[in-house]
Amino acid sequence: MNKRVGFIGLGIMGTPMARNLIQKGFSVTVFDLNTAAVDQLASEGALSASSGKEVAQQSDCVITMLPKGEHVRMAVFGENGVMAGSSEGLVIVDMSSVSPVDSREMAILAEAKGVHFLDAPVSGGEPKAIDGTLAIMVGGPEAQFEKVKPVLEAMGTDIVLVGDSGCGTTAKLANQIIVNLNIAAVSEALALASKAGIDIEKMYQAIRGGLAGSTVMDAKIPMILDRNFKAGGRVDINMKDLTNVMNTAHELSVPLPLSSQLLEIFHSLKADGKEALDHASIVQHYEKMANVVVERKEQN
Repeated sequence: MNKRVGFIGLGIMGTPMARNLIQKGFSVTVFDLNTAAVDQLASEGALSASSGKEVAQQSDCVITMLPKGEHVRMAVFGENGVMAGSSEGLVIVDMSSVSPVDSREMAILAEAKGVHFLDAPVSGGEPKAIDGTLAIMVGGPEAQFEKVKPVLEAMGTDIVLVGDSGCGTTAKLANQIIVNLNIAAVSEALALASKAGIDIEKMYQAIRGGLAGSTVMDAKIPMILDRNFKAGGRVDINMKDLTNVMNTAHELSVPLPLSSQLLEIFHSLKADGKEALDHASIVQHYEKMANVVVERKEQN
């Protein structure tokens, strides 16, 4: 793989991911509808582009990191999209969280034009995007995976080819079930403990080394206690992911009672105006029901 990488989608995750590519010595061409984000990375050494077509013309590998499947389709297959500027052998790596159906359909469309397509969603949120330690789960042909692996290694540490096209996005759906239900379980426990009047920080220290301990707990309890709900993983994005989870589950006739209930909690948070908050704000749903606020106990 040559060192020319295109990056489309410079949001919470995309900006630090592209920045890591620049810092690892890749020639990175960036595009986003938010021109301020493009200008910022251009000031750090990126090349700026005005369309997906222009990105493709300057790249051997193009990464997309966008909110929804329809955004990826537009960026890749739309007018002045990546395919309009692609040459045979280009590798598109979609690192967005989309449905496996979308991933497989886009791979078929791209391959018909001589362009390779991998689905490679990530886990770890903004902190791991910043420090370049994302988990990356990949679906697609092994030869193309090996070709772009050095690019992925600039953004993540746990990089696994899960299987064929769509397998990466399926793994991400499973990941989102585990992460978000874990946050919900932590939130439910915190609401109970807070209503009982115990010191949440002391409880956290008492249980975090046991079987209840988790990366999710360590990431989200400090945020909750600080009442810091600045988004690393937004409510609306995770709601979209769980919608994809349920749609896929229905297609496969897999009952997911806990995930379906959590999706309703996300809809409740959105209705309450919290769609832009971090998914740690799931705790606010439980706080509202229990008429309690999870916070640090004042020290006398």
